[in-house]
Amino acid sequence: MYKDYKLEILYQDEYLIAINKPSGLLVHKSMIDRHEIYFAMKMLRDQIGQYTYPIHRLDKPTSGVLLFALDKQSATLMSEQFKQHTIQKKYLTIVRGYCDESGLINHALKEKLDKIADKDSKKDKEAQEAVTEYRRLSVVEIPFAVGRYEKTRYSLVEVLPKTGRKHQIRRHMKHISHHILGDTKYGRGEHNKLIREEFNCHRLLLHATSLEITHPYTHESLVITADLDDTFKRLISLFQVVL
Repeated sequence: MYKDYKLEILYQDEYLIAINKPSGLLVHKSMIDRHEIYFAMKMLRDQIGQYTYPIHRLDKPTSGVLLFALDKQSATLMSEQFKQHTIQKKYLTIVRGYCDESGLINHALKEKLDKIADKDSKKDKEAQEAVTEYRRLSVVEIPFAVGRYEKTRYSLVEVLPKTGRKHQIRRHMKHISHHILGDTKYGRGEHNKLIREEFNCHRLLLHATSLEITHPYTHESLVITADLDDTFKRLISLFQVVL
């Protein structure tokens, strides 16, 4: 799928580079997906002919802004911004049901461990603080039956995570019973089936639309944005909104 694929570069200078990661692409090599031969870090390195240092991560099925450093010092400086929560991330998602117009989810999350990749990690860690802010942008009701309902309701939502726990947005939206469409791990199978069959959508509808950071050397505010893919745009067209 990714042979000869050119990653979309959103920003680049001598210290940093950001790409628009497609849904389904790993950030880096992982024991969880040992069969995968394509991952963003290697593809970007080969594309620009320079070593890259991942600063943060996006889940494999999540698309959007992904930032790398081009040297160790820049990676260290940027990683500290993420640790201190001084950066701002925005996501766009589509969830089941009509969610509240806005809300703050403050729900601690136990660390999700993988049997292979995390086999040596401590199993009894305390749940970690996790905070997610969200704002509903639009709602839609479509004439397709799911379960006992003749029509189906969905919400288009902007999400601003305040912490960075594993699968935080996906788990938090499940926590408030507004599961993300296309989420095969935390979502609802009947809704995932609907978007596959009626809209040819085979991806998680979660996209990192923007990342706001402070440049590590100029100290200027830098906002990097990423456009949606055609599949996500097709689903958003149901809401008849202009983003």
